[in-house]
Amino acid sequence: MPTSLKIQSVRRASWAFGALLFAGLSALVAGLNIGGGAAASELADPGAVVRWGLPIAKTVMNFSMAIAAGSLAFAAFALSPKSKNLERAQNLSAFGAVIWAVSGATHFLFTYLSLSGSAFSTDATFGNSLWMFATEIELGQSLAINLGAAVILSTLVIAFRGLTSTLLLAALSLAALVPLALIGHAAGTAGHAMAVNALGMHLVAIVIWVGGLVALFVVRGQSPAESATLTKRYSTLALIAFVLVSVSGVASASLRINLAELGTAYGLILVLKVVALVLLGIFGAVYRGRLIGRLALGENQSKAFWRLAAVEFFIMGAAIGLASALARTAPPQRGDGIVDPTPAQILTGEPLPPPFTAESLLTAWKIDLVWLVICLAAIGLYLFGVYRLHQRGDKWPIARTLSWVTGMLVLIYTTSGALNAYQEYLFSIHMIGHMILAMGIPVLLVPGAPVTLIMRATEKRHDDSRGLREWVLWAVHTKYARFVAHPIVAAVLFASSLVTFYYTPLFAWATNEHLGHQWMVVHFLITGYLFAQALIGIDPGPVRLGFPLRLLMLIATMAFHAFFGLSLMDGSGLLLPDWYGAMGRTWGQSPIDDQHTGGAIAWGIGEMPTAALTIIVCVQWFKSDGREAKRLDRQSDRTGNQDINDYNAMLAKLAERDARVAEREQRAAERLAAQNNQNEGN
Repeated sequence: MPTSLKIQSVRRASWAFGALLFAGLSALVAGLNIGGGAAASELADPGAVVRWGLPIAKTVMNFSMAIAAGSLAFAAFALSPKSKNLERAQNLSAFGAVIWAVSGATHFLFTYLSLSGSAFSTDATFGNSLWMFATEIELGQSLAINLGAAVILSTLVIAFRGLTSTLLLAALSLAALVPLALIGHAAGTAGHAMAVNALGMHLVAIVIWVGGLVALFVVRGQSPAESATLTKRYSTLALIAFVLVSVSGVASASLRINLAELGTAYGLILVLKVVALVLLGIFGAVYRGRLIGRLALGENQSKAFWRLAAVEFFIMGAAIGLASALARTAPPQRGDGIVDPTPAQILTGEPLPPPFTAESLLTAWKIDLVWLVICLAAIGLYLFGVYRLHQRGDKWPIARTLSWVTGMLVLIYTTSGALNAYQEYLFSIHMIGHMILAMGIPVLLVPGAPVTLIMRATEKRHDDSRGLREWVLWAVHTKYARFVAHPIVAAVLFASSLVTFYYTPLFAWATNEHLGHQWMVVHFLITGYLFAQALIGIDPGPVRLGFPLRLLMLIATMAFHAFFGLSLMDGSGLLLPDWYGAMGRTWGQSPIDDQHTGGAIAWGIGEMPTAALTIIVCVQWFKSDGREAKRLDRQSDRTGNQDINDYNAMLAKLAERDARVAEREQRAAERLAAQNNQNEGN
């Protein structure tokens, strides 16, 4: 990169970070004064330095996280490896990661000082206490993981500069936000799962939104046309981020405050944050609807856009500063805290639901915000892809669309309906959800052929950058994907997951921890999808087994499922006695009987998707034979029945050969008979 471009990039990055920091710290100070977040504590006050330094360090950490992770996400989606822009975005990410590490270490230290009430010291006792905070306390562990990710990212982003590495590092940096979603107000809020999901979604969206804008501002474009292209790609990311921020913000706020409490200090800061969000949405609509198309026209339009982006920096900074102040402000006290918690409340954080009935299947809901958003987005994008195909005159089978939409609706119900509301309390309900996730939903999603639709409905890029189409192609052609998608491997993973999950600590982790539960849903869906794809997939795969082998693989796998179900039915001990056995239910079956019911479900209900798979495989086999017959007929018509004539000629030759052989055998027999007669005469 030329020295002039490096200097220019450094200046732009410094200006963007400075604007964010100035606006953010100003809003932070105002918010802390409004909400009293930096007021002296009556018990074990850590001092003014810690009280003010902690939210300031957190604000700086939030800005640096956004720059480090958001610039990588923007680069992976928008930039070409042939351009110097990719290197500039990676350097920007490294700059953000270094600040992230420094501010994260400061935030970690101030958090410990604030909680412990102790003063900073260099002696061994202080160091041992700090180490215990980082390794044994959940809050300290989360902050330490986040800090470690920043240190690792600052090194790796310099060492690995490819486009694929950029995507993987972006995923690593975004994953580092997960521990932060598990702490703070979300950790102690009624509706813990909803609070954690909302906060995690909020953090990821903000990071991509803010960091992407900083990267766009630093990179810009070498020409008006390139600037317009990059801005259009960023606007897509910004639109998605805006929707996610809005949805998650509403969900999070609804758990902590109602409309009547907007006049409180917490409510006032929240209102100011909402105003900032609305302004950002207006700015995004302006440059997406009016300015992007004009950027390619000349420098004057470009200057207008960048001035608008600069104003957006100040509003973004203020919004993040207000968010940091909000995190330090106590929400309104409603007086509904748990005084004498029940066993169910101790284990799950929520009261025991009413007895499970048939009516509960329709009336009981426990929304999982992450999966609700994912499913609705998957439906919307799929329908949009079908619409694009129809717009250009291409057809897409309606059966595929119905299958995909139905599968996603079933997934919404499984993750947000009665099954999610009761799966923590009844093993049998958990097993129903497991069977639907692993066997039912994939049977609906796989015939939707999503990869084929993406390939047909999205435009191919010509600048070597990677959009949705290119990244999906990359993903399905990786060695790892080809390995796990192999029919034999997919079948082994599908069958062995039962024993691996339920008879190892994974089951306890997935039951006790929110992150474990989300992993469980993802794992069951993926293994089930790979297995169904190997049997009935329309999308191309690494290997296609013959239909007889598919049926054999299906029978063998389902036999393993039946064996697992029988083992649960005959078992005399609970899989999780300290969870299902300690829930304190006074209704329904006993825990051990409920587990036996779960085993029967694994054996019995699991046979319905098996029957569906068997029918689909047989239908595909029949259609394949029919298509082969039609192909042969068409070939025969094209060649004037030459294949039949050749076959008849072959039969004629065989008949002629058989006649000659018979004639020779007859002559030999006659000679033998004549010889025998002669010998008898002598």
